[in-house]
Amino acid sequence: MNFRDQVRAKLGTLRPRELASGFSREAAVLMPIFEHGGEPHFLLTRRTEEVETHKGQISFPGGMRQDDEPLEQTALRETFEEVGIGSGRIEILGRFHDYISITEYRVTPFVGLMEEPLPVMPQPREVAEVLSVPLQVFCDPNRMRVERLHRTGRAVDVYFYSYGTYTIWGLTARIIKDFLEALNYGIPSDRSF
Repeated sequence: MNFRDQVRAKLGTLRPRELASGFSREAAVLMPIFEHGGEPHFLLTRRTEEVETHKGQISFPGGMRQDDEPLEQTALRETFEEVGIGSGRIEILGRFHDYISITEYRVTPFVGLMEEPLPVMPQPREVAEVLSVPLQVFCDPNRMRVERLHRTGRAVDVYFYSYGTYTIWGLTARIIKDFLEALNYGIPSDRSF
């Protein structure tokens, strides 16, 4: 089974965790995946120091839901606003689990497959840099560390991945870890698109 079909099949049978409380606002992110050099990569962004929250952190494109906008549309709209990739270039493969961010947002990720070349045009106020990170990076135990931190009155495991001079951590790292575990990614298989 190729990677696209593997992801679609897994998300098709997954019962995403849907959180009904414990948050003050709603947001959605796109988990953009594309093939480069025969291997799947995540498209990630490094946030500027001008944004309101998570300054300088590496994240998926995404943001706050507007009114009653469908969350999938939020993820696609924010991706276009942040990196200039329109919804016509993104194949949504499915929804993943809800998460609560440190800023008390309920964050809903959607997995989107894209084809190269990617017409990336970062929004300079929000996005300092666009990164292409192989999924295999997140399967290397030498690149990951876990710290037990206290957040909102309880101890939680916070994941950190190193990639060159970058550190991918927090909610983005947690989503990636959970997603790759759900796919059993990193176990030898046919990963071709």
